Amino acid sequence: MGPQHNSPSMSVKRTNVWYVILLVIISCFMLRAFYLQVIRYDFYKRAAASDQLKEYEIPAERGTITAHMGDSTVPIVLNEKLYTIFADPGIIKKPDEVASTLSDLLGGKPSDYKEKITRSGTRYVVLQRKVSKAVKVKLFAHKYAGIGSEEQQYRTYPNGQLAAQLLGFVNNEGVGSYGIEQSLNSKLAGTPGQLKAVTDINGVPLAASHGNVLKQPQAGTDVQLTIDVGIQKQLENILKKGVERAKAPSASAMIMDPNTGAIKAMANYPTYNPERYGDVDDISLFNNTAVTHPIEVGSIMKALTTAAALDAGAIKPNSSYYDPSKYVIDDFTVKNIEEDGGAGVKNIADILNLSLNTGATWELMQMGGGELNRQGRDKWYDYMVNHYLFGKSTGIEQPGENDGYIPRPENNGAGINLTYANTAFGQAMTANVVQMGAALSAVLNGGTYYQPHLVEQYTAPNGSVATQKPKIVKTNVVSPQVGKDLIPLLEYVVNKHSFSPKFDQNTYAVGGKTGTAQIAKPTGGYEDDEYNGTYMGFVGGDHPQYVIVVFVNKPKIGGYAGSMAAQPIFGDLAHMLIDDYGVTPKTKN
Repeated sequence: MGPQHNSPSMSVKRTNVWYVILLVIISCFMLRAFYLQVIRYDFYKRAAASDQLKEYEIPAERGTITAHMGDSTVPIVLNEKLYTIFADPGIIKKPDEVASTLSDLLGGKPSDYKEKITRSGTRYVVLQRKVSKAVKVKLFAHKYAGIGSEEQQYRTYPNGQLAAQLLGFVNNEGVGSYGIEQSLNSKLAGTPGQLKAVTDINGVPLAASHGNVLKQPQAGTDVQLTIDVGIQKQLENILKKGVERAKAPSASAMIMDPNTGAIKAMANYPTYNPERYGDVDDISLFNNTAVTHPIEVGSIMKALTTAAALDAGAIKPNSSYYDPSKYVIDDFTVKNIEEDGGAGVKNIADILNLSLNTGATWELMQMGGGELNRQGRDKWYDYMVNHYLFGKSTGIEQPGENDGYIPRPENNGAGINLTYANTAFGQAMTANVVQMGAALSAVLNGGTYYQPHLVEQYTAPNGSVATQKPKIVKTNVVSPQVGKDLIPLLEYVVNKHSFSPKFDQNTYAVGGKTGTAQIAKPTGGYEDDEYNGTYMGFVGGDHPQYVIVVFVNKPKIGGYAGSMAAQPIFGDLAHMLIDDYGVTPKTKN
């Protein structure tokens, strides 16, 4: 038989089969395209964006900080635009060449840069911070793929170490640390924006239009402080000289307006430069110890014990009593310094001038009806905690405030009467510089406790100004008469002590009280030969205008730490304020 040919019907069937197959293939492509372009659109859009659309943070400009300079204000913390240079090791080409260029322009060893730009497991490595714009321009002229920069605002402190512990600093991550920079970080920092920058296949950012800004940054709030730069400078100089003269490791001091709670100056020594905070080995230097480090304050407390006893009606300013020169309490002896004159009749002025521990104990006894008892302890505890607000945060705009310690008045089986006798002359309790100044201010101004504060006003990015009015925390701390009675008593103390030069008390009112405090051992008891020196007082005319508190840590000058180390610092500060800072003379004597 001859060969057989396909019939026309078979050819049609074959064609139809191929046509169906072709339709199926086309449908598959169409379905795939529909799946990719419609159903999975968002997924692949995000995937593409991860390659060629990258979000960059636009740093917000940090708020500035200003302070008073007499009748004007001046900036004490500003911003400077510098750059952080970084690398994406995953797309670096010619690492040897890039490392060499980085070394030439940024400094450092090429080998160090090569290690960074070839590092595995990361897409972001910081190469150098605080690079100037000129250096950045030179580097980017090489057009190296994988090298980028980020503009950052860095803090500058025009006055160097002035008020360093009060101000704090901003770390490399742009976060405020210590001082005002930390306590007001949320206000100063502002809110960063976001930039959506188109990049090439190597991840190098291309020019971004205004439309690529996802969110504009919001600048931080500007802050104006209460401190006066001139007073601050002189306080720091006087404190430094006082520490060196007393051969002490450290000291703190503060000047406050007793009629508003505004801090005019606050300092600690030694200190540091906030622009070079990375050079500091001892991080305790960052602390504002006037706030963070309470101590047993010593005999400066006698001014407040006297005020409490006067306010409670337990004594009068001209009261006299027989002082035995020592009391035996709970098998321990409370006694005075050698210059007390021995047993005999004393008065309230003597208690302050001769710094009589027995006198402060006697005042506590009068609050208890004539003896050491629960009634007197309760009353004195109430004044310490609920009137003077010891053991409580002042709320000053500083981080890490330590509230100090006030013992409870209940009988604890461990000699509570002795403990409370000690608190009457500033032992067995602790307080910081600011707490002491605020308490004395409340007594001297007629009984109003103003919150100690460092901020006078805030200026928002839109220019609106919010002035911080003095905040009254408590009224009737003591009666107005108590302040009037205490002022001449403290003036008497100054007149009876040696100051060089002496004060003209006919023209200006200067009063104060020394303190020499034993230093507690961590294991209990007190050191035998180490003391803190303290001084607390005021300067003014018809009314106190400034309250001054000084703490000197472990001076080695000899004599009593209060009179030898802290008193000269107070004297220099008081003369400085009278000579240069508008103390109003008395109009009546």
